[in-house]
Amino acid sequence: MGLLYEKEDKIVTITLNRPEALNALDPETCLEFSSAVIRFRDDPEALVAIITGAGKAFCVGADIKKLVPVWADGSFQVPPMIMRGLDVWKPLIAAINGAALGGGLEVALACDLRIAAENAIFGQPEVRWSLIPGWGGTQRLPRAIPEVKAAELILMGTNIDANEAYRLGLVNRVVPLAELLPTAKKWAAKICDNGPLGVRAAKEAMIRGSSMSLEDGVRLEELLFENILNTEDVKEGLQAFSEKRKPEYKGR
Repeated sequence: MGLLYEKEDKIVTITLNRPEALNALDPETCLEFSSAVIRFRDDPEALVAIITGAGKAFCVGADIKKLVPVWADGSFQVPPMIMRGLDVWKPLIAAINGAALGGGLEVALACDLRIAAENAIFGQPEVRWSLIPGWGGTQRLPRAIPEVKAAELILMGTNIDANEAYRLGLVNRVVPLAELLPTAKKWAAKICDNGPLGVRAAKEAMIRGSSMSLEDGVRLEELLFENILNTEDVKEGLQAFSEKRKPEYKGR
């Protein structure tokens, strides 16, 4: 099985599970990954997903031998995934346990929070094979780090280590490998304490607003704010605050 799906309370962990291939994405794993994210998206009880890799790598991108040829000749239609074609307003946390290269870095870039193990490395090596990043790397990476550094990684095909990724703002935190998943789960639990409707609306406002003018982004924010203003969760959150107790959100 190229992917593992685990749910613990309100937190889902999606593990890319081809350690012998450094979790490269072949056609089957692409389909499994798409289905897993849709399953998470459509599960009303699942609030946050952690994406990680089995073994020594997070993901080294598309499987050059198995995916690229069938993608090129049109015999395989790549399914919608978080990198392109699949909108998920629930938070996604990348727990980067090793190499995140090519499409693997693009998977991480499509997540909202990124925690890296000390041994992680990052890069977009596609130009080495006369390709370009095909899952959002040319668009998300220059938005995540300074444009000149993004150009260095994309045009030269060079890699950076976890500490440099942190310095550039590509990852939120660098931790020892043994602390990676516990930290990701701790962050996920913290998100789960908040109102799920507010969390999703805030993510949607940030993602959709990033491609808008400030004026249009503020209008979108106003619309999303008004959409949740009269929900049961908002009333519960305000009442719990005034009563100095933990709110009990129901997602409605």
